[in-house]
Amino acid sequence: MGIRRTKHAVYDLKYHLVWVPKYRAHILDKEVGQYVKEVFRQIAEEYGFNIDTMEVMEDPVHVFIEAPPSYAPARIVQIMKSISAREVFKKFPNMRKAMWSGMIWEDGYFVRSVGDKVTAEVIRKYIKYQKQAGISSQQAMFE
Repeated sequence: MGIRRTKHAVYDLKYHLVWVPKYRAHILDKEVGQYVKEVFRQIAEEYGFNIDTMEVMEDPVHVFIEAPPSYAPARIVQIMKSISAREVFKKFPNMRKAMWSGMIWEDGYFVRSVGDKVTAEVIRKYIKYQKQAGISSQQAMFE
């Protein structure tokens, strides 16, 4: 990662994105979670995004991503969520019964850009420590 270029822009835009499955359902088990990661990587390659760090757990999804300035964070999330939902329903047809609303992801999301105080390393640590149980490990990370 670092300074990147397109035909008309030089940029260094990184976002920490978080969203959850609809109803906070624990549907992202090992098999589905692995497939979602693969789909995210394919989406990133197709759209020119660069995924730095990613964690797909049963509840939240964390993606630390770099994207060209032509994509607003809301658009990045829309692309990631809509394509991944379509692909998951194709590969796992029984998921439609579990997610009776026909949607995998909640409407909302969290986004934070990397800046002076929130460095890329802080976000990487935060995502890495998400799998560790307990709030104390997260608090210690910021001390």
